[in-house]
Amino acid sequence: MNLLTVNAGSSSIRLVLYRHSAAELLACARLHDSVTPDGAVDLLASFLAENDATPVDVVVHRVVHGGDRGAGAHRLDAEAERTIERYAPLAPLHNPAALAWVRSCIEVLGDIPRFAVFDTSLYRDLPAVARTYALPRALTAAHDLRRYGFHGIAHEAMWHRWRTIAPTGGKRVISLQLGSGCSITALRNGRAIDTSMGFSPLEGLVMATRAGDVDPGLLLHLQRAHGLPPERLETMLNRESGLLGVSGISADMRELVAADTDAARLAVDLYAYRARKYIGAFLAVLSGADAILFGGGVGEHQPQIRAAMLEGLQWAGIGLDPVANNAATGGDRCIGTSGSGIEVHVIEVDEAERLARAALAAYEAEDKQGRNGA
Repeated sequence: MNLLTVNAGSSSIRLVLYRHSAAELLACARLHDSVTPDGAVDLLASFLAENDATPVDVVVHRVVHGGDRGAGAHRLDAEAERTIERYAPLAPLHNPAALAWVRSCIEVLGDIPRFAVFDTSLYRDLPAVARTYALPRALTAAHDLRRYGFHGIAHEAMWHRWRTIAPTGGKRVISLQLGSGCSITALRNGRAIDTSMGFSPLEGLVMATRAGDVDPGLLLHLQRAHGLPPERLETMLNRESGLLGVSGISADMRELVAADTDAARLAVDLYAYRARKYIGAFLAVLSGADAILFGGGVGEHQPQIRAAMLEGLQWAGIGLDPVANNAATGGDRCIGTSGSGIEVHVIEVDEAERLARAALAAYEAEDKQGRNGA
């Protein structure tokens, strides 16, 4: 059985082809590319042809915003596609791209079983105090205004990998997913207790081109005093802010670390400072922590940034081994000191495996139900 995972990010596409037989799930081909959705059909057809993947039996997509859809993989039927479209304005860098890839896969693969796993599902049951905005109750109820949270698949993948590495370890984890988009989540026993992203993926940490936390009064001021319409604000907040906006140079952390300008240094410092504030807040939320996990492109490959984010947190029982940290540029590695009260790990985030296993579970459940019904 061949299974394809499709992960359309804000700046890239990741395809992974799995072969499944008996209890074995084997990743046999991977592709990471920056192609736009317009080139999806050609890229997908080429990838499958090069890897002798005909036929593909099941396809599963990562979709960023699924509203209050629950855990696991969901059939990508017309209703699910309407859900993706409905929330596209709240995830403009992701949902439209995901939907374009859904339709490209139909064009290339035909009408095979297709599923979606939603990034928001991990946060469906956030505690009320963590999901609620202090806005008028009637307004929030009428328009589903709540903190949805994002990057749930990545944070769940880190949690599961952590339990494999430290099966007898503690159960309070702070995980940081640091890529083009950045988020931090507080987990207890694998359940999300709080997270940095909110109603949209704009809230929280400083990101590559997204602003993160901004006083809403500042945005109202830009509208009233400077005539910026909502469409211009949306573009600014999503595509022109964050590391790119502060530095004026680049959204790429590697370039900013190497740059010798005050603006670049400020962008890097702000990026780390905002994360450090959230780590402190989530230590309070969890009444301490047993582990801090770093994942994502920056989290896995940038020792200097990890060190900056943990700077000054020795009071909380966090010790960073500089030798181990500098050597960790990919893969799983413990980078905390031996006497640290809170373990610190770099975790290789495998979203594709989580997608594949969720889709297999849903597909096999449907197959069993069909056989029992027959």
